[in-house]
Amino acid sequence: MKSDTLIKTDGMRILADTLGIVEAERFITLMLREPFNYTEWQRTLYGDMPLKKLYENIKTFETGNA
Repeated sequence: MKSDTLIKTDGMRILADTLGIVEAERFITLMLREPFNYTEWQRTLYGDMPLKKLYENIKTFETGNA
């Protein structure tokens, strides 16, 4: 199991690599500013998307064809 520090470091690196440092900081600010229920968001994130379609989207994203 990763330590909390390592998870935060990895998360910030992933955000910065994906969004850029300014947008990563903006994302964090938005998450801290607004009430946010991660569990509820996760439940509704993909709606009724079939698992097969979600898997296809992930594979497309991973190969850079998105």
